[in-house]
Amino acid sequence: METIHDLLGYDGLKIIQSDEKFRFSIDSLVLADFVQIRKQTKRLVDIGCGNGPISLFLTLKTTLPIVGVEIQESLALQAQQSVGLNHCEDQVTIVHEDIRVISKQEAFYHQFDVVVANPPYFEYNEHSHVNKNEYLTIARHEVKLTLEELVQAAEQMLSDHGYFYCIHRCVRLEELIIRLHHAGFKAKKIRFIHSKASQASELVLVEAQKGGRGELIIEPPLVIYDHQNQYSSEVMSIFHFKCE
Repeated sequence: METIHDLLGYDGLKIIQSDEKFRFSIDSLVLADFVQIRKQTKRLVDIGCGNGPISLFLTLKTTLPIVGVEIQESLALQAQQSVGLNHCEDQVTIVHEDIRVISKQEAFYHQFDVVVANPPYFEYNEHSHVNKNEYLTIARHEVKLTLEELVQAAEQMLSDHGYFYCIHRCVRLEELIIRLHHAGFKAKKIRFIHSKASQASELVLVEAQKGGRGELIIEPPLVIYDHQNQYSSEVMSIFHFKCE
């Protein structure tokens, strides 16, 4: 059954979800918050947008055109419905398509200044322990999109010196950096995410620039929960994000 939820503490921003399909997590919100909108930014694309949390959050940061691409038809429909629910139709376009195909098409090839992706975290093979729910399997495992294919699609869709933003597991950070380098990217910023300050990081945010140069900046860590097991003040500020 589909239900309408608040995406953030931000007044009025809603998202349509259902229990049997993929539901957005805090990963999507911290990634969207990590994205930087620059003066030269003109168009953004959200790869594997699911039911649209990243695309919707980005409408709080910019009025620029945003395209969300989702391979699962029912999730793309939910995203479209959420866009309509929030009256963002003039800014956000949801496309039901395979990113591996659409990234090569003229309308998408080298047409974006920012690419954002919250991709499947886990590699997939015949021995993988996958969820019986197909929606969750595709969201969590590289059934439809591998890390290599993701980086390749980002390179194809980005204009020269455009920026790629991604969240991934720390155990795959080395692989991600290598694949970015081979595709002509320069990692510019890295921020590690910790559930608690005392725990090792499991997730990492990465900003990479196509054809970029210069130093790599390691930003201060993002801690999700404080010592009282409540969301940290920074996470709460993300939940209540408002444009200045």
